[in-house]
Amino acid sequence: MNPIDFFWRAAQRWPERIAIDAPEGTLRYDALAAWVSAFAAALMEIDPEPQSRVAICAGNSSEHIAALLAVLACGKTWVPLNPKSTAPEIRRIIDATEPSILILDADCANLLAGAPGRRIYCGVAGNDGAPSMAALSARHAGAARPSFTLPPEATQAIKFTGGTTGLPKGVMQTYRAWMANISNQIHAWGFDEHERYVVAAPITHGTSTYLLPILAQGGCHVLLAGAGAEAVRAAFQHKGGTVSFMPPTLVYMLMALPGASRADFPKLRRLIYGGAPMPPEKIREVRSFFGPVLGTTYGQTEAPQILTVMRPEDFEDERNWAAVGRATWFSDVAIMAGGQLLPPGEVGEVVARGDLLMSGYWRLPGMTAETIVEGWLHTGDRGLIDERGYLYLKDRLKDLVITGGFNVYPVDVENALGQHPAVHECAVFGIPDDKWGEAVQAAVQLRPGWQANQAELIAFVRERLGPVQTPKLIHFHDSLPRSPVGKVLKSAVRAQALAAADAATTS
Repeated sequence: MNPIDFFWRAAQRWPERIAIDAPEGTLRYDALAAWVSAFAAALMEIDPEPQSRVAICAGNSSEHIAALLAVLACGKTWVPLNPKSTAPEIRRIIDATEPSILILDADCANLLAGAPGRRIYCGVAGNDGAPSMAALSARHAGAARPSFTLPPEATQAIKFTGGTTGLPKGVMQTYRAWMANISNQIHAWGFDEHERYVVAAPITHGTSTYLLPILAQGGCHVLLAGAGAEAVRAAFQHKGGTVSFMPPTLVYMLMALPGASRADFPKLRRLIYGGAPMPPEKIREVRSFFGPVLGTTYGQTEAPQILTVMRPEDFEDERNWAAVGRATWFSDVAIMAGGQLLPPGEVGEVVARGDLLMSGYWRLPGMTAETIVEGWLHTGDRGLIDERGYLYLKDRLKDLVITGGFNVYPVDVENALGQHPAVHECAVFGIPDDKWGEAVQAAVQLRPGWQANQAELIAFVRERLGPVQTPKLIHFHDSLPRSPVGKVLKSAVRAQALAAADAATTS
């Protein structure tokens, strides 16, 4: 059985149910299945090679969902491209994976300018003569569902995480990992045929891990009529939304909307947050507003989404509010130090093994060997597991900053800042932020005789990396604090930034 088979079975069982509720109209399971079959046939005609890569760069839409399902349906490998990224970052991913087909929104064309691969447009076609999904699907209307046989270790998706100015890291997610995720999501949240999932976060990111679990159970994906918190509220208010996954930032925005109340979310039963921690005081506020519907999961791209889960009932005990849940099916989660597993209550690195793990990093065997050691994935996170099995994260061994649900690697931002002629050296870090979970900030030491202000440096980084990775605040130092051997002490500059923030709050 393959991941796409969950959808085929649902389409056979509930042909008349609504699979997608979009602003332009609804789409039944039988119609979506016919569309997926036709478009999958079109993809196979363009490139019949099994496991070849297909990249999708698009916003949330019915076309995006159908395109992704079609990629899965013909045994190809999905490469998601973030439409909010920059052209250089997109090109790095394309050059690394060499997709034969590029599926994109017309307004993403500039991001993919000059990239190799056959183009297909979602929605309205571009002006370069490439066909639209609609035209290709119509040409193959009535096509039978593709048939293929691949082993559980075959690659279903290559998702990129972090990266530096060198090779980006493409995480190879297997059929095995996708099957484990689907089973765990259904088991953890109790999804059924009455589910209406509000698609509040990008399909290119964590939302993709909910597409098949919802469809497997005959549920419906509700697409937003617009963007932002108001559009999310409207989907719950007028479209009967029952569940959604989103970063804590968006949860807070929903509560802060003018006139917002629990009555705006009449059928909500699961509000799942992830991508950033939620402090206990925020958990109290959210539960007070929404009621006992809050849940969360812990995972990484290397072990997608749901290594551990905290269900709403777990939040009933305030001792658990600082935890990220207990291990899910098909996975072991443990704490390790010096190559040895630690007993409950001791702090070390979080490690995991089991069906949810990636097979490795795309064409980076050395990095794979450093990350998966004797079957254990080394997450780079530090934490402990209590005697009841709850995982508590303390901090990260890696410098990863999670802001608004997106991963930011400081080295990427440091490399961009370092390209400015006035910057002698810099350090990038995250500090706690009520809105974003963490805010990206930078400490900069300028070259002698050079000048640059905060606005100039922020604009410089934004042009190269986009808004997510751009520092929200820059601290200028005459001389950055250093170790005896001259290395910049990032912990010291971060502590100074926290002290400055505390001083500003109390003044």
